[in-house]
Amino acid sequence: MRRTKMLKLGVLLLFALSTSVNSQCFYKDDSAKKPDPAARSSLYKNQLEFTLNLFNTINNAVPDDNIFFSPFSVYHALLLGYFAAGGQTEKSLKESLRISDTMDKVNLLMAYKVDKRSRAFNNNSDSYEFTNANKMFVDKELHLRQCLLDLLGEELETLNFRQSPEQSRQYINNWVSRITKNNIKDLIPVDGIMDTTKLVLANAAYFKGVWAYKFPAERTKKQVFFVSETRQTLVPFMRQKGIFHYTVSDDLGAQILELPYKGNDISMYILLPPYSMKEGVSNIIANLTPERLSAVVEESYMGREVVVEIPKFTIERHLPLRSILNTMGVGDLFNSSADFSTLSDDHGIVFDDAVHKAKIQVDEEGTVAAAATAIFGFRSSRPAEPSVFIANFPFVYIIYERPTNSVLFMGVYRDPKK
Repeated sequence: MRRTKMLKLGVLLLFALSTSVNSQCFYKDDSAKKPDPAARSSLYKNQLEFTLNLFNTINNAVPDDNIFFSPFSVYHALLLGYFAAGGQTEKSLKESLRISDTMDKVNLLMAYKVDKRSRAFNNNSDSYEFTNANKMFVDKELHLRQCLLDLLGEELETLNFRQSPEQSRQYINNWVSRITKNNIKDLIPVDGIMDTTKLVLANAAYFKGVWAYKFPAERTKKQVFFVSETRQTLVPFMRQKGIFHYTVSDDLGAQILELPYKGNDISMYILLPPYSMKEGVSNIIANLTPERLSAVVEESYMGREVVVEIPKFTIERHLPLRSILNTMGVGDLFNSSADFSTLSDDHGIVFDDAVHKAKIQVDEEGTVAAAATAIFGFRSSRPAEPSVFIANFPFVYIIYERPTNSVLFMGVYRDPKK
């Protein structure tokens, strides 16, 4: 019996070099901060706002290419940077990460830890697997503040960057490879770690899900995918007919199909613009607000019979995040004025680069799928049954975790040949 795989992974790396900083920890008295019962829900809300802003920024940077990344991975890596930052760097990161003015670091850190423990406890390998890991790899000669050692001990690991930069690079790459089940390899390029490197912030995320309703392998056939009005190519399409959540959103300008994974906590949502709308994908991304996304995933619309045809594909993408994050307003994160005084009293730490690599495989067994209807008109009345959802031109797809309102992975499928 043929074994098929579906997986999505994302990894974010931030390299740090040495310059100058000031000094501070969290607060004069961390224990004076009152517990905020809404901290965890606030964390998810902030993360979603950041996610959609990041998606739009990436699409603007590569408007004609396939996109696949893990906003969850990016956010959590930057969150570690925020915990380590001070002064203006902390302020800029707080704004970029959409952290509310009323949320202090103590409560945010506690929310982060509760979420981490909850994910470790609830990861049901019988239904799906989602693994997320964060690390601050620090040079062993860096003098770390005791507060972060106490609070983030599991996330901190020392390496000998100064004397063994290449060995340190291989160690981090092996860590990433292990977390992502050997799907993301050689993340940090040769010479990516130097003897002046002081800190690498890393996050690795891995997801493997099985469709709640698998696509029969014998129905997979090659058919035309319309890359544009003037270019088309043949790709294998998976096919099935079943009861799915399907709707039309006038606000987003898209047909929307939900493909749940086994366990029903995580689903893939495919957002398909009209074939006649040349900028349909970009319009969807630009109009995708937290409120509109919530309306899509929380709407209790009835299931209906739908004929579904979506491409079978594998995509691996490497994103140069430094320019993207600068566009999003991360402040002086990559400048010599960067302040990481919460991490160390040593003369400063500056981020040299930010790298994100993600991979997805979609097949009959499960995980990421995309779909679009060839000819489509918006209407509010119930369409004739069965509805037909054929993803044979560019579309947006989102892997969404319902219990935490988190977007784990997202992308745009534009061109099978890229």
